[in-house]
Amino acid sequence: MNILVTGSAGFVGRNLVENLKNIRDGKNRTRPGLSIDKIFEYDLDSTPEELDAYCRDADFVFNLAGVNRPKDPAEFRAGNFGFASVLLETLKKHGNTCPIMLSSSIQATLQGRFGTSEYGLSKKAGEDLFFNYAGETGARVLVYRFPNLVGKWVRPNYNSAVGTFCNNIANDLPITVNDPSVELELLFIDDLVEEMFDALEGKEHHCEFDGIDTVLTENGKYCACPATHKATLGYIVECLHTFRDQPKTLVMPAIPDGSFEKKLYSMYLSYLPKEKVAFDLKMNCDDRGSFTELLKTVDHGQFSVNVSKPGITKGQHWHNSKWEFFIVVSGHGLIQERRIGSDEILEFEVSGERIQAVHMLPGYTHNIINLSDTENLVTLMWANEIFNPNKPDTFGESV
Repeated sequence: MNILVTGSAGFVGRNLVENLKNIRDGKNRTRPGLSIDKIFEYDLDSTPEELDAYCRDADFVFNLAGVNRPKDPAEFRAGNFGFASVLLETLKKHGNTCPIMLSSSIQATLQGRFGTSEYGLSKKAGEDLFFNYAGETGARVLVYRFPNLVGKWVRPNYNSAVGTFCNNIANDLPITVNDPSVELELLFIDDLVEEMFDALEGKEHHCEFDGIDTVLTENGKYCACPATHKATLGYIVECLHTFRDQPKTLVMPAIPDGSFEKKLYSMYLSYLPKEKVAFDLKMNCDDRGSFTELLKTVDHGQFSVNVSKPGITKGQHWHNSKWEFFIVVSGHGLIQERRIGSDEILEFEVSGERIQAVHMLPGYTHNIINLSDTENLVTLMWANEIFNPNKPDTFGESV
């Protein structure tokens, strides 16, 4: 399959092209039904001759070319309608009725605040052109009305408030939020790309519109990506400040699979400057070695790393309800556990040569001993709760 992507240097185009390459080159094997041969990238620097050749040989067209921030409103129609006309006429010239996707906008509904949008009017004109083309040629036409598009590589201080917020907060620049209660409908780029793959496989999602609201329906005139999220500007900024503070607090917020928060966090990280990509952790050092908290989570405890010098014993305490994993990743050691009130000792010889996870059982006093005379013992530790100095649930007692 040969695929033509117009607007290939733009935000959506760049993400789509790079992911099409992953499938073409066998790096992404999640779509075994897709076989991609050539990817034709068309953008402002391309020539009419290239477009002609691409339209002749394409088996699927993604039309992502368009104008969204012109100096003159008249450029909306030229960019969003004029080029579409050229594209469709070139396909007709070659008798190529391959499927074609159009990137439109929710503003094309011309409902509510979009009723007088020059951008929306130009997008609506482009939609009508495509639907007429489908009627004339019988080609499969997929018209997507996208909401606010966000994700890695969104250009800040351009046409995405979320992109601007991510960039500015990551780089310690000021932001302005006039009304925190304003709600946005957001479509993350990685979800959009998956929908484009669905379209290539003939499994696109269809919809109709109730005002500006997308209503998924099997036989809808339009197409849509079902994985959108709604969030207020205030909540978006709150999340971004939490992400920014993570290197200081070490707290990782809840980011369930598929959640808005997980996707926004990934987007935020893509704006980090080099000096923030790496950050120091506080090492608590003494003559026995060191103990360093690595990561804390809202509801799944915390991770730490413990370094014990040769011959050193650490621990010698127990917990009522707290429990832990000790995972030795380097060195040679012995873990001992004894149930409170009992003389029986459980012993586990551990080594970085055979990595195991050992439970520190509630109600058992425990320790870890470095058996080496020359090498440090390095242990990754996980506790089921964040350490609370006001309620440590930790009581000293030798094994």
